[in-house]
Amino acid sequence: MWTAPAASDHRPPFEEHPCRTLPSPPSASVSPPGDVLLVSGAGSGIGAAIALRAAELELAVAAWDLDGSAIAATVDRITRTGGKALAVTADVSAPADVERGFAESRRLGEIRYLVNNAGPSSAGDLDFDDGVRIAVGSVRSMTETWLSAGVPEGAALVNIASVAGNLMGTDSPWYCAAKAGIAGYTRHLATYRNTEVRSNAVAPGMTDTPRLQGFARSEVGQRSLEKNPMKRMATADDIAWSALFLLCPLASYINGVLLPVDGGWAVTQ
Repeated sequence: MWTAPAASDHRPPFEEHPCRTLPSPPSASVSPPGDVLLVSGAGSGIGAAIALRAAELELAVAAWDLDGSAIAATVDRITRTGGKALAVTADVSAPADVERGFAESRRLGEIRYLVNNAGPSSAGDLDFDDGVRIAVGSVRSMTETWLSAGVPEGAALVNIASVAGNLMGTDSPWYCAAKAGIAGYTRHLATYRNTEVRSNAVAPGMTDTPRLQGFARSEVGQRSLEKNPMKRMATADDIAWSALFLLCPLASYINGVLLPVDGGWAVTQ
């Protein structure tokens, strides 16, 4: 069963996580402890938050990242508090790494949940074609590799997209195109692979992660925050809890959604 995390400064502002306190819909099966979640890009930021909060909900976590030391640190944080996790160092844009990574991850058991979070930074100086190929192609490669081996009943995935390219334009052309492509691919999965997996996407706005370190203090950052009704950046946990909600049985009738998690920033543009 999805169980409540212990009290911490990162908890959402309610007594217990909704996947614990509210009954699941009659048609939804509640995930038992030890169900496996694979999350890519879990060495820091949003991916690490998803891995840590999932472990608090008693999911076993296959945590992937390109940075071996970073992903080892995430897994150490999980196992030191009694959670179950496995570190996989892999490049999600390399097919051989993806195949090997899934084989290693299945040592935890059958993978019921997938979060495609890894991808190049918007600040990366990438050629347009390369940026789109790496960002969108890796999501497709991860998803198709997972589905091709067969997935358990109740399988669900969340792709991490962005408000960029979906709700607003930003400076990086390849990043906008790639994040719109990820949302489009999610809708394809929701429509044509619906008998295998329930598929949704999260669109973060400005999020306080290492990739945006110092942004809130910059002139551009301050102007952006002034337009945000919440007057702050998202925390990595804000995104993590949203993604975990979309995976959990409470969201069993939510399919094909792009969920903005931006404090209302996009509606003010």
